[in-house]
Amino acid sequence: MSLQNPVFIPGPTNMPEALRRACDLPTIDHRSATFPNLLNAARSGVRDVLKSQVADVFIFPSTGTGGWETAIANTLRPGDTVLAARNGMFSHKWIKMCQDFGLRPIFKDVTWGEGFPTDWAEDQLAKDTGHRIKAVLITHNETATGVTSNVAALRKALSDTNHPALLFVDGVSSIGSMDFRFDDWGVDVAVTGSQKGFMLPAGLGIAAFSPKAMRATEQGGLPRGYFNIQDMAASYKTGGYPYTPSVGMLNGLKESCDMLMGEGLEAVFARHRRIADGVRAAVRAWGLDICAAHPDLYSDTVTAIKTPAGFDAGQIVAHAEHAYGVSFGAGLGDVAGKVFRIGHLGSLTDVMTLSGIATAEMAMVDLGLDITPGSGVAAAQNVYRKGKSSTLSEAA
Repeated sequence: MSLQNPVFIPGPTNMPEALRRACDLPTIDHRSATFPNLLNAARSGVRDVLKSQVADVFIFPSTGTGGWETAIANTLRPGDTVLAARNGMFSHKWIKMCQDFGLRPIFKDVTWGEGFPTDWAEDQLAKDTGHRIKAVLITHNETATGVTSNVAALRKALSDTNHPALLFVDGVSSIGSMDFRFDDWGVDVAVTGSQKGFMLPAGLGIAAFSPKAMRATEQGGLPRGYFNIQDMAASYKTGGYPYTPSVGMLNGLKESCDMLMGEGLEAVFARHRRIADGVRAAVRAWGLDICAAHPDLYSDTVTAIKTPAGFDAGQIVAHAEHAYGVSFGAGLGDVAGKVFRIGHLGSLTDVMTLSGIATAEMAMVDLGLDITPGSGVAAAQNVYRKGKSSTLSEAA
């Protein structure tokens, strides 16, 4: 892989130079008076990105997987029942973690490419008159398949059935890139990481807790040490950490939130939607299919592209890296070898994306697929030119 080229994997994402510099700090005493201002600014920035007034934000030296563990270990008890759907690699892994902790998942296997089955969940919640189900887990944006599920609809199902279960949302590949409404959607725990929409290196696991979720942390929980919310909350009151924090990464997170808010969240979301529309136009021009089953599910941060039956999609990923120094995402789990993924999130522009589309075309042509060189690029250019025209006209 060439370090001169942007990456088109769905995380870690390309890092703006300003954020690289923000993480590059001299040693700061994390027990000094300097640190609390940095910590509080990072937490406040994340809360703004979540569109929340009530979220209690916790930032761990970890990744999104640590955020999953934080969510379940601090709010649930051994043997508790959780409700989930297995519709991709990351929902699958969260379910497995629940099983590893001795929880009892009720889950539905869904064809990969479909979204969270809200009707099924509502039926399960309605039947659970004894309220055995303590939490419902949903992956907002399934990175393996490029599928976005409807969190607001799941909250409505909980409300319509008057069910008290907590709502846990994996927003690892959506938060910071796609609209996320912690308060409006009634989310109880949102999980993300530093390496996707926040455009930073991997290294921070972020978990935002609602007041209801915070109350649940006071009622027991699963075995935990490092990811103990109570310890973290107590340290935050004095502007500290229960152990050594990643000071440089926290400064990067603060700067990232400032950058996102400076661009404007709605502008950030519109940019991701436009870039994604261009990628999807390219896929149609190639005559290929998208893994997401229908347009309502299309992700604005990653597109999983099906290759013809009998063709190993992993060849495209390997060849693009070897021949052109560009990285794309391989298929995972149930769709391994069947799809390759173009990540289009974080620090990315229309022009950068065109280079990725062109590279994918070259790789597919090299491997003998029936792709017309330039077809996808032209289709994406049409989207991006139209996307720019209204802005240029208004400026004139």
